[in-house]
Amino acid sequence: MRLRIAHTTTYRYEPAATGITQVLRMTPGSHDGQYVAEWQIDVSTDSRLHARQDAFGNITHVLTEGAISDLTITVEGLLETHDTGGVLRGTDERFPPSLFLRATPLTQVNAAMETFARQLRSESESDVLGFLHALMLQINDHMTFDADPTHSGTSAAEAFGLKRGVCQDYAHIFIACARAVGVPARFVSGHFLRADGMVNQQAGHAWAEAFLPDLGWVAFDPANAICATDAHARVAIGLDYLGAAPVRGTRYGGGAETLTVAVKVDQAGRQGQWQSQS
Repeated sequence: MRLRIAHTTTYRYEPAATGITQVLRMTPGSHDGQYVAEWQIDVSTDSRLHARQDAFGNITHVLTEGAISDLTITVEGLLETHDTGGVLRGTDERFPPSLFLRATPLTQVNAAMETFARQLRSESESDVLGFLHALMLQINDHMTFDADPTHSGTSAAEAFGLKRGVCQDYAHIFIACARAVGVPARFVSGHFLRADGMVNQQAGHAWAEAFLPDLGWVAFDPANAICATDAHARVAIGLDYLGAAPVRGTRYGGGAETLTVAVKVDQAGRQGQWQSQS
């Protein structure tokens, strides 16, 4: 499948910030299920973007700017994707899978989550893949998609208790529960071509990958109750959202900060659906 993606993030500061530093993880890489045919990243200032890779191999750009009242970051490109049944191949793996057993503040389990995970694991006995599929489906059943009660700092335990959240929360719960029973798991940020034809989206997408010795890394999307397909565009990974966030940084001075995000994901070549971001 050929996916055309545009992602625009705009910050406004009132009064102006005296300085900002942002780390952008908005550029995907190629692997066996994904080829980056075109990609560009632009910012509304004259700042130079310093490209590098982080510890996980994510492509990052570092932006530093002085006094500023507004900033717009736009990425746009074309990906060719293939359905691999969720199995990941051809990625740059810099750490042993055991690193992804490490809990973070966003992926800690509480007693209810641990019981939930261990019960599912006992039902699957030695079938780890079966457990992961069951975990994905049970999380999808347990949760209601709702953007209101959670935010970027909401932990897995908090979202699990609320039984509500967004794709980031679903992924954090999956990761926390998998790690609780000894299965390495990690966070993935990216984009998703919706089956309902909704091109304009309010944010990017998030899912999880879990490691199985016989298969390697396998991608699970608990928000949609499916393994990743050619409708998923993989951008960055981390121990949790904070390690894979599209934009993360700090500002100095200034007053109120307003953030707006606009995302478009469509199948390339489809008539009447795509207009380039301005």
